[in-house]
Amino acid sequence: MSASELSKRQAAIVDMVARDGFVATESMVTQFGVTPQTIRRDLNELSERGLLTRFHGGAGQAKSIENQPYADRQRSGVRAKRKIAELTASLVPDGASLFLNIGTTTEAVAQALLSHRDLHVITNNINVALILSRNESFSIMLAGGQVRNQDGGITGAAAVDFVDSFRTDIGIVGISGIDEEGSLLDFDTEEIRTAQAILRNSRRTILVADQHKFGRRAMNRMGHLSDLDVLVTDAALSAHFSDLCDRAGLDVRLATD
Repeated sequence: MSASELSKRQAAIVDMVARDGFVATESMVTQFGVTPQTIRRDLNELSERGLLTRFHGGAGQAKSIENQPYADRQRSGVRAKRKIAELTASLVPDGASLFLNIGTTTEAVAQALLSHRDLHVITNNINVALILSRNESFSIMLAGGQVRNQDGGITGAAAVDFVDSFRTDIGIVGISGIDEEGSLLDFDTEEIRTAQAILRNSRRTILVADQHKFGRRAMNRMGHLSDLDVLVTDAALSAHFSDLCDRAGLDVRLATD
């Protein structure tokens, strides 16, 4: 089967996965008005063609070694990121110390934190530092290291050493994907090392991840759901991921309008 031989529904599924990173089976059933068995057959065919990867409860991108371009990530899921950011900001008290790492969701969190007072923020994200600098009551410390031109992330040994020199009240991290076993996954090894430093140097850890991160593939492992204290997401978890979070002792917060 060539790309031109895909059915309209199958082509739409490929487009949805490319746009969102992960699409749940139940979402496709509702979207196309067909049975779960029909969707599973579609996913099997598309997986065999290498056009996506089938997971428990849905489908994700075929590639696991390269993330979407930063500009595309900025434009995608804006409403979900806003909801997640607002709820996350409500968990941060005035005067707290916190880490914020690389990612468009953590940048949304930074925006939502601007109404706070007297925060002490350590970050390896130039964009986060610029956003937070608009609040004159904040103390902002920016890691040194290698700057990624495409998204303003700062990585490398110097960034890890910088993070390791602090111990904060809260660490807020984003992630590229969460697999079926609960592993936290990302595309950049250097980015992972800094995020791991944030997790081990935070008294309370919060993962911000929209629904499309569940089941999404990436090549590098940052940790596990059990390494976290709180998960903030924008939609109810599937039974499988809900069970994983329960077993990990994770406090799941659902951001709704």
